[in-house]
Amino acid sequence: METRDFKLNDDYVRLCDLLKLAGIAESGGQGKQMVAAGEVSVDGRPEARKTAKIRAGQTVECHGVKVIVLAAA
Repeated sequence: METRDFKLNDDYVRLCDLLKLAGIAESGGQGKQMVAAGEVSVDGRPEARKTAKIRAGQTVECHGVKVIVLAAA
């Protein structure tokens, strides 16, 4: 599984936006479709909320990519 780090610019990022910004989805809309299809997990649990607030310390997995969310600088 590929691992990528993502550094927040704010307190949180919406899940569909994170998928786009991390390069997993081509757009926020595609990210929403991935979540709706059950292809995304947060901290090892399936996540169905497209705009779930993802915060520092959480991990998101989708399509063989694990994204580790880091705190803002």
